[in-house]
Amino acid sequence: MDVLHRPTKPTITSPPPSISAAHDRNLNQSRFLPLRITTSSGFRLHRITSQLVLHSSKSGNGCSWMQYNSIYKDIVSNNRRNHGPLHSVFPPRPAEVSSVKDLFEFICSGPLIDKLGFTPETIAESIDKWLENGSHVCKLFKINELYLTTPQKARIYHYYIPVFLWCEKQISDHRSTFKDGDDIPPLVIGFSAPQGCGKTTLVFALDYLFRTSGRKSATISIDDFYLTYDDQAKLRENNPGNALLEFRGNAGSHDLSLSVETLAALGKLTKEGTKMKLPRYDKSAYSGRGDRADPSVWPEVEGPLTVVLFEGWMLGFKPVPSEVVKAVDPQLEIVNTNLEAYYDAWDKFVKSWIIIRIEDPSCVYQWRLQAEIQMREAGNPGMTDEEVLDFVSRYLPAYKAYLPTLYTEGPKGSDSKRTLVVEIDEGRNPILAG
Repeated sequence: MDVLHRPTKPTITSPPPSISAAHDRNLNQSRFLPLRITTSSGFRLHRITSQLVLHSSKSGNGCSWMQYNSIYKDIVSNNRRNHGPLHSVFPPRPAEVSSVKDLFEFICSGPLIDKLGFTPETIAESIDKWLENGSHVCKLFKINELYLTTPQKARIYHYYIPVFLWCEKQISDHRSTFKDGDDIPPLVIGFSAPQGCGKTTLVFALDYLFRTSGRKSATISIDDFYLTYDDQAKLRENNPGNALLEFRGNAGSHDLSLSVETLAALGKLTKEGTKMKLPRYDKSAYSGRGDRADPSVWPEVEGPLTVVLFEGWMLGFKPVPSEVVKAVDPQLEIVNTNLEAYYDAWDKFVKSWIIIRIEDPSCVYQWRLQAEIQMREAGNPGMTDEEVLDFVSRYLPAYKAYLPTLYTEGPKGSDSKRTLVVEIDEGRNPILAG
């Protein structure tokens, strides 16, 4: 982008309602086996009430999840008219789940199940919902639901869907605090997670699941509030020699007034037909230096919104004593001072939190390196290994200074009952929740 685009204040208008074409997706619904459950001492699956239809393939056998009740007949028929067969982005492999019973048992073995209050009984009662959401996620990522590998199953049924159901419960609790007839503002759920750990993909999947369930949602990132190219240049000039503020990223490199205006405006999208545009940032502008995107390409969202998904690598960070930041990196002192204004600009709008926890911040380097290697192997421009190291090194001091407090205390003003902490391993899969 050659022209500098100044920020424009987000406004709410009330024209006739319309849905952005970017979000008006045709949805493939899934086909499921009905599952009848009996609960007694020693809870067990009683029986599956439809015959498994096995499909032979060159790579092995899988099962088609068919449900013949009237709820899905029209949906399945519509799919056959409008959509071709599923195509997996992965090579065909034998199905890891040979029946709904197997999948039920796999879901129950997930690391988040106990902490989120799920039991075999509640999972069995809602198994159709689990399967339906799983099918939606498969469609979204173009994964063949009949041939899921164990890593794919884990990502979908141990991570994305449990978190989605937790978010649904948070929304229900939020809405229950209002009276009939009240304008209910959308629930803002904050996602704080280190770079490269998959938070953007998680938010993308959750946003899609909300839309398939008929809810209106909006997604926003702290990246959308970066300073313009010119203002970032001024920040660099005002802090000569400070590598942490040379480029965008750390506290001080965001337009906090724009974030306040945007989040406040989103909270007012409570009526049908009200709409606004969300700011977006173009990281490719000025040879990668970045600049705010032209408002003409900002996506539009329409009310009434149910939920706002707000994500960022440093969301929820709060200032720590000066001796702590000095011990990590003296350049972090000005960043620590800048961070004092971020609660009022970001965190106070967030009512529910999802904290993605990692054991070692050095994983960020490995994840970024993997991404750049894949880009280079695909023939696309990518950073060299040395450039990746330099890039990540500008964020590691903040991780070292602020993650311990975030993990032990949570964000400022957060409620432990409305905070989900998910620890992930180096493969970006959850290992526990708190």
